Amino acid sequence: MSTPADPIDTLCEGFADGGSDWLEAPSLEALSAQDVVGLLDIQTFFELLGRPYPADRKGVIERLIKQGLIDKTAEGYSIRRMGALLLAKRLDEFPLDISAKAPRIVAYSGNSKINTRHDHIENKGYAAGFQWLLQLVMAQLPQREEIKDALRRKIILAPEIAVRELIANALIHQDFCMTGMRVMIEIYDDRVEISNPGEPPVPVERFIDGGGARNKRLAAMMRRFSICEERGGGIDKVIAAAEESGLQAPEFRAESRRTKVILYGAKPLDEMDRNARVRACYQHCVLQYVLGRRMTSQTLGERFKLSARRRAVVSKVIDHALEANVIKPDAGAGAGASEKYDCYVPVWG
Repeated sequence: MSTPADPIDTLCEGFADGGSDWLEAPSLEALSAQDVVGLLDIQTFFELLGRPYPADRKGVIERLIKQGLIDKTAEGYSIRRMGALLLAKRLDEFPLDISAKAPRIVAYSGNSKINTRHDHIENKGYAAGFQWLLQLVMAQLPQREEIKDALRRKIILAPEIAVRELIANALIHQDFCMTGMRVMIEIYDDRVEISNPGEPPVPVERFIDGGGARNKRLAAMMRRFSICEERGGGIDKVIAAAEESGLQAPEFRAESRRTKVILYGAKPLDEMDRNARVRACYQHCVLQYVLGRRMTSQTLGERFKLSARRRAVVSKVIDHALEANVIKPDAGAGAGASEKYDCYVPVWG
């Protein structure tokens, strides 16, 4: 087999879209069928597709070609970068442009980067190793014990469905042409930060309701493997899970050359600052809008898990969100008989 020269500083020369065309180019070339089977996790590939394993190697190769993960060439076979990133048994058996895209998990003691307690680079392909990656992250999340009805149970920092969707999003929507950068999953005592190379293709305030995959075929393949949703990226699931678990509202940031999502642990409304309250109000309003419903002070109170007698606090949060110009009254609904039933929609709704 041969390894093409691919200097990392010219990683995306000739590719203008941040990764989609780059993903279709060959990573390794002049391979035999045996080389292909040795480099890619074929067993997991067929399991994820829900298809029986072919009776012979020819059937395996034909399926990989049909899925656009490898190609037949005059010199043998080539594995596309897409195929390597999704199915590699070991990413470090591929050139630097692939191996450098392995996600890294770092867990810290406390709420800062001072003390690292765990540091791991996941070396399997994104699809082949996704379940293992998720289990590893969940095992590193801080836990606390709670006693309820005389029963002791462990409460984990964040629900698995939220962590799963955010990791899948980061892998899919990264800009593969960003050099020296990889998907990072950083775990602190009070939060999880998941980031990927590249600024977001849509404004962060529209993550919940909108889609905009940078790498559409990669997203389609991950959906076929039942790892993510192709539509909308599953951010609405993240918000719903955060609300159900009583977490603070996640924070979405567009940073220099990087997109970051911060998933915070639980905190009572009284301990949240104004920005966190407004962010939770806005996200709840968007989630209701996406679900074909409307936010009211009652639904927001339920989101914060407040009793009816604390509606005045909820009204103040809504006032702050109106002042921040992130929500507005729903003109189509009309004013309710009481403030309890006034409806609100996102400011862009």
